[in-house]
Amino acid sequence: MIGCTKLLCGTATVSEAIKYAGKEDVPPELLQFSAINRPLVVWNTTNRCNLRCKHCYIEAEDKSYKDELTTEEAVRFIHDLAEMKAPVLLFSGGEPLIRHDLFEMGKLAGDLGLRPVISSNGTLIDDEKAKKIKAAGFQYVGISIDGAPATHDDFRAQRGAFDAAIAGVKACQNNGIKTGVRFTVNKLNQHDLPEIFDILERERIPRFCMYHLVYAGRGEEMLDLDTSIAEKREILDYVSRKTIELHNKGVEVEILTTDNHADGIYLLNKIRQTEPNRAEEVIQLLNMHGGCSAGTKFANVDSYGNVHPCQFWQDYSIGNVKETPFSKLWNSDDELLVMLREKEKHVKGKCGECNYKALCAGCRIRARAVHQDLWAEDPACYLTEEERQG
Repeated sequence: MIGCTKLLCGTATVSEAIKYAGKEDVPPELLQFSAINRPLVVWNTTNRCNLRCKHCYIEAEDKSYKDELTTEEAVRFIHDLAEMKAPVLLFSGGEPLIRHDLFEMGKLAGDLGLRPVISSNGTLIDDEKAKKIKAAGFQYVGISIDGAPATHDDFRAQRGAFDAAIAGVKACQNNGIKTGVRFTVNKLNQHDLPEIFDILERERIPRFCMYHLVYAGRGEEMLDLDTSIAEKREILDYVSRKTIELHNKGVEVEILTTDNHADGIYLLNKIRQTEPNRAEEVIQLLNMHGGCSAGTKFANVDSYGNVHPCQFWQDYSIGNVKETPFSKLWNSDDELLVMLREKEKHVKGKCGECNYKALCAGCRIRARAVHQDLWAEDPACYLTEEERQG
């Protein structure tokens, strides 16, 4: 996750990040720079979803799924995460609001010292649900918006999904819950970005995260709809301009991107041109971040209890929390985990030759989907050779 606001506007400093280095009480906004190897855990609480989105990485549908974690199994899992002091437990899906014990599990996580947050499509959140989210102690709700109303409804395969999602955002805000928008950019919605930024400003939404497309699940079927190299550069230029513009206007919104760590190097090169005196600090912050977090600062547990290096890696499991505690699996000598934790030693092609591979290392899922080689270069890297060499 690349903090555009932090890097471009200087709202995070090395000294501030170092202050919390190795500590357990790292503020949420500084977790991306934390050196601790206790991961943010995304738990797909259920595969069931009331929508059928084009880019869903687990191909969720509105049907019952057998053998998902029971309440008792989930309780053991959450206790284990708390004992290993994982910083965040993100309740995802499918659609997490469908899970019957969501509020009970959220309260348990918070009571045990975890930071519980929700990733939702927003359509099931009304005032009553928002009050329950608040009472359970959830500290943040991220709601997916895929573009302007018609674009969003098409992606979500349901008419009215956009209006329902915005209503969910407002219900959360009206009940004092910090809320943000998640947006996965591709050829079909890149031109809707200006409208998304208008929504952020108009609705006073304090957080926006733009996801790059990862070729997994139904997202793999959209590979040809990923933005081109030239389009990626144009998009980052636009996001950068809007980040600075909103900051200068005093609009309190945090802009981030994720799933393409080339963004960090691209922003670094921008800063070298505009504020060269800040370049070294930005390099240090990117170094603290460490590039792709799969298998290091980030983990996924699916609805059946299987542990994955990240949510897009559904075909590779380290083990299952029904049989072995997450903490034991995470600290095992699993071959893939070991390699991911020293990924700069294994990447090839442009990624292997890049001077910034320790700060990025590309997306291994995209590399495998296109090159059939896990350690090949990331096909979505848009940096020029000059930019990669620094």
